[in-house]
Amino acid sequence: MIDNLFNLIPNFDLDFSKVKDLLLYHPDAPMLFSSGLFFFLFIGFVLFYGLLRKHTTGRILYVTLFSLYFYYKSSGLWFALLLLTATSDYWIAKGVAVSAAAWKKKLLVTLSLCVNLGMLVYFKYFEFLADGVLRLLHLIGFHTGNEELTSLSFSLPDIFLPVGISFFTFQSISYVIDVYRGRIDTLNRWLDYVFYVSFFPQLVAGPIVRARDFIPQIHRTPEVSTDRLGEGLFLILCGLFKKAVISDYISMNFVDRVFDAPALYTGVENLLGVYGYALQIYCDFSGYSDMAIGLALLLGFRFNINFDSPYQSASITEFWRRWHISLSSWLKDYLYISMGGNRKGRFRTYMHLIITMLLGGLWHGASLRFILWGGLHGLSLAIHKLLMTIFPVMKAEGKDMHPVLRFMGTIITFHVVCFGWILFRAESMDNVRQMCTSIFTNFHPEVFPQFVLGYTGVCILMVIGYFLHFMPKRSEDFCCKMVVKSPMVIQAALGAIVILVVIQMRSAGVQPFIYFQF
Repeated sequence: MIDNLFNLIPNFDLDFSKVKDLLLYHPDAPMLFSSGLFFFLFIGFVLFYGLLRKHTTGRILYVTLFSLYFYYKSSGLWFALLLLTATSDYWIAKGVAVSAAAWKKKLLVTLSLCVNLGMLVYFKYFEFLADGVLRLLHLIGFHTGNEELTSLSFSLPDIFLPVGISFFTFQSISYVIDVYRGRIDTLNRWLDYVFYVSFFPQLVAGPIVRARDFIPQIHRTPEVSTDRLGEGLFLILCGLFKKAVISDYISMNFVDRVFDAPALYTGVENLLGVYGYALQIYCDFSGYSDMAIGLALLLGFRFNINFDSPYQSASITEFWRRWHISLSSWLKDYLYISMGGNRKGRFRTYMHLIITMLLGGLWHGASLRFILWGGLHGLSLAIHKLLMTIFPVMKAEGKDMHPVLRFMGTIITFHVVCFGWILFRAESMDNVRQMCTSIFTNFHPEVFPQFVLGYTGVCILMVIGYFLHFMPKRSEDFCCKMVVKSPMVIQAALGAIVILVVIQMRSAGVQPFIYFQF
């Protein structure tokens, strides 16, 4: 959860070795938005940021340096990889813009894809691919009687996965492709592009910010009105509550135990564990997005919404218009549409959906479980698209459905998504099998009262979490408006209350965000 802020404030007996230790990167304790160290540093950062508000170059340089330091505190010296990506794509995009020949433009875009996707393949998939090659060689050796191939083995290097590499590479790819498609002009300064790629609120876990949305804001003088300040504070507090209270607590005290050893629990406990993980990953990831959007607002930048109450969706199509919107829209614009989208006939459309989601699953990690998770969603999207052509009453957006169909669609969609979360979270396919077997053959609903008594805190937080999630949008807007219009004293009091709740609820150290591993 959040560290005690008072422990981070220096006293008169200042120990510079401890200060140095705080400022250096520690692999076992990367800096997070929900840590006291970050909030302490951010307060100091904002003080100087205000002084540079009207000095464009100085402000951009200052924020860029702080962003690189933030990434250093998250991934160590791998911040150099971020600079390499930014420098490479900045000059490649320049080349695309000035090239007259179409083949040169395509060659440069291909070069950008090779650089960015090559890094992803090495850092995320090298071990997976090497293991696959070794298994194939063993299989060939077994069938051909070649003992050398059968006994072949090699040791793989221990590859560190830089935090957020999937996000900043996708962001950089979108810039080059948009320049190629003529949707945006290139930036004139390398510093501006590094600023865009490294902007710390969204750097390590998204949202994936499009260049055409962000770049026009770079040279504007930041204007943080009272309304923006209140909205930013509301989002930060909501994100902190989601992550550090709901997500971390139910994870540490229940969900992790069930997924680590599903065979030790009854079916009803396994099912509740799945429901708990569905809430955990939503609160964890949307909590990060809320804090990122809120922090950006405090600096005078506005990001698009990344989550829109996805479990209220009445179809899998609607779910992907509400869940991780920046990724799903990226996959649609740069992968699905590039393959042909829905312009190549029905069958090709269904195949494009399945392929897009398979690659989306692989983006999350080099594992059969992620591939199956992506395949499940791709197949579900294709089936829903087919059903919409057969039964026009089944709309892509649940709000257009009859209330009864919407209710049924919401229940079905939620459980399809939850089944996918089993594949997403389980440590192995054997754990997936154990969990599904327990739910369908060893349910024992009679243990539910005992569960409530044994996990009272978890049950209360799950009820609160789902209640808040299924609140109407107008209720959320009303709460935001109340915070925005409140006096600064009330806003400060709300912030203090949330921080105190977080400190009281913590059961261990600060828990990394789930999407840090992607």
